[in-house]
Amino acid sequence: MLSFDFSEEQLALRETVSRFAREVISPRAIQLDETDEFPHDIVKQMGGLGLLGLPIPEEYGGVGADFISYISAIEEISYASAALGVMLAVHTSVGSFPILYFGTDEQKQAYLPRLASGEWIGAFALTEPSAGSDAGGIRTRAVKQGDEYILNGEKIFITNAREANLFCVFAVTDPTKGKRGVSAFLVERDTPGFTIGPTEKKMGLHGSSTCALTFNDAHIPAASLLGQEGEGFRIAMQLLDGGRIGIAAQAQGIARSALDLTARYVQDRQQFGRPLAQLQAVQMLLADMATRVEAAHWLIYHAAKLKDAGKPCGKEASMAKLFASDGAMSVTTDAVQLHGGYGYIREYHVERLMRDAKVTQIYEGTNQIQRVVIARQLLKETLKK
Repeated sequence: MLSFDFSEEQLALRETVSRFAREVISPRAIQLDETDEFPHDIVKQMGGLGLLGLPIPEEYGGVGADFISYISAIEEISYASAALGVMLAVHTSVGSFPILYFGTDEQKQAYLPRLASGEWIGAFALTEPSAGSDAGGIRTRAVKQGDEYILNGEKIFITNAREANLFCVFAVTDPTKGKRGVSAFLVERDTPGFTIGPTEKKMGLHGSSTCALTFNDAHIPAASLLGQEGEGFRIAMQLLDGGRIGIAAQAQGIARSALDLTARYVQDRQQFGRPLAQLQAVQMLLADMATRVEAAHWLIYHAAKLKDAGKPCGKEASMAKLFASDGAMSVTTDAVQLHGGYGYIREYHVERLMRDAKVTQIYEGTNQIQRVVIARQLLKETLKK
């Protein structure tokens, strides 16, 4: 599987994260799924290991690792718990990167060290009841009054919301300009007029909080503006390229886990006087599962390598997210099938993996949106030839 050309440093970090995931997270995975409680103790340990600040420069308290190492960490954490994998992905890709890429020196100094250490958790607030796939259709308003902005509106499906201390919030500052009238803001948890709704009861990702946010005349300093007015939509789209690679890595961790569990199970399970693994029909399913996992691996790390190099990777990020998440859903479904009745029992991991896999086809842009992104970019490239 690790035939991609990883450096020694990248491999060492990957092994460190994998060992942590196996020894600390995996024994708690079923419990976290059952209780749906955020594992504060595990997240604190992740912060202590530097996992919450992996790609953040050392000058801001991070590890200063490259993007490939960060993506590897998401994959290895997700192998044990998809809920913790998405916590890490959101906290970094769309919680910390907005400040690193677009923040002022003051914003970086104020927030990045706290986020990198895990003292604070980050979240990303774009989606609204009327703006899901149509991200440009947001209605939350931000009106400037003196040295403040007044925010009014609602966000939904916000990952990390219950625990987050800092939110990257998108709101309309000029309704006459469409997408160019959207701006981005950094909003702290204790801002007056800002409330966090109850935790949603989800199909999967138990242990990761998802809540609605409400802004009712929330007053935030003008200095909380991220970038310039009107740059919000561009900021969101740029962040989603990296975010989609992260979700692809999450899906890959889920799929790898399902494949490994199933390969072991069919060798142990006896039917018709021999192990299931000796049945050709079972071998064919396993071969398809393994092929999907291997192909996703190359798409993910190719996209990550492009991002590390500072090259455009929108199409490649969408391809990785699309293929890895569709693959994770297919692999986990086959894993449940090959486990038979046991696959449907909550005592076994594979039914949890199937529930967790489904959302990777939905968030960070549905897979239908990924196909639109890929096709548009492909057509642009064709015209240039």
